[in-house]
Amino acid sequence: MALLIKGGRIIDPANNVDAVKDILLQGGKIAQVAKSIKNSSAKAVEAKGKVVAPGLIDMHAHLRQPGREDEETLLTGARAAARGGFTNVVCMANTNPPLDDQGSIEYILSESVKLGLIKILPVGAVTKGLKGEEFTEIATLKEAGCIALSDDGRPISNSQLMRRALEYARMFNLPIIAHCEDLSLSAGGVMHEGYWATLLGLAGMPDIAESSMVGRDLQLAEFSSARLHLAHISAAKSVELIRQAKRKNAQVSCETCPHYFSLTCEEVKNFDPNTKVMPPLRTKEDVEAIKQGLREGTIDVIATDHAPHTEAEKDVEFAQAPFGMIGLETALSVGLSELVEKKILTLSQLIEKMSLNPAKILGLEGGSLSIGAAADVTIFDAQKEWLVKKEDFASKSKNSAFVGKRLKGRVEYTICQGKIVYQAK
Repeated sequence: MALLIKGGRIIDPANNVDAVKDILLQGGKIAQVAKSIKNSSAKAVEAKGKVVAPGLIDMHAHLRQPGREDEETLLTGARAAARGGFTNVVCMANTNPPLDDQGSIEYILSESVKLGLIKILPVGAVTKGLKGEEFTEIATLKEAGCIALSDDGRPISNSQLMRRALEYARMFNLPIIAHCEDLSLSAGGVMHEGYWATLLGLAGMPDIAESSMVGRDLQLAEFSSARLHLAHISAAKSVELIRQAKRKNAQVSCETCPHYFSLTCEEVKNFDPNTKVMPPLRTKEDVEAIKQGLREGTIDVIATDHAPHTEAEKDVEFAQAPFGMIGLETALSVGLSELVEKKILTLSQLIEKMSLNPAKILGLEGGSLSIGAAADVTIFDAQKEWLVKKEDFASKSKNSAFVGKRLKGRVEYTICQGKIVYQAK
């Protein structure tokens, strides 16, 4: 059925649009955008006072299937994504078994179609079994439908292997999404190294565990003329290195996550295992550097790094808990609360980093409300406040450091390929 979205504030950074208009969705595409549209056969969706934006694209999530369906499944992950305004979610390869062969990539894509909710797009592993030793069949992974390559969850520590990976990926026009961590520097650490780690008696991880690998990978990308995307940037030193590299290499891009511009390592003082993430929450100075990187465009993308864990896994001593928190259902609201409300980014810039830029980097259809584009649309109330509660999550896991916090901005509708896949009650 055709959908007519009436009277919403359209924010479309791709076309430099910020205006109150109607949108007609027909045949899974954007059919018309105008000040007033009449179509009696279309189902009307009232959007007065709401923001109408291109569907959000999360280019970094862990959906756990196959292998850890106790933490998350493609179905629960898709429901969580739809509830958070995402129409496309890129799932990382560190499942069990990993997404390192043709069959596993095809499985994710076929399951995504079967579910009929959002589009789930797989990342293929760089190395077999994520072991950092032997390359996967990159040509076969590309043919099967993977949209990027990454061993995320583990860094590619061998510099020669990383160099060759970038060169091979370049041949197939695939970006490598790099997890930047020097394991010899971060070994044994459970939080950011500094004042709070010392005070709490917890083993620390210095910021150079990230930035030293960021520096290495930037140099390798420049040397090999390859596309490099740096995942979950958290440290001021990393932002500065990326800033410098971008002046010389246009093929470099990077992302940060909502918790890195909204939370600091001081949050760990209550020993809440949901504040244990990788890379770790860092200092106020790092948070300010991340915000500055977002403001000036050094940081291209806001991704979730959605990392579900069961309550039993997280309900242990801080040092023993796994790293990671969920983020699909809170990402937009944290961005609105911490960046738009505080005048770090405009609403258009936030949408650009959560929709247009991920689409550009990954070569996806999406990220705009152009005529003929995919009918992927997110409608949200930018002013609506809500309290984050565990019991409200659609995700199978509940491990969020934002539980109990009040956020601004609530998704009202998520529309994927012209079909309403989420509607707020």
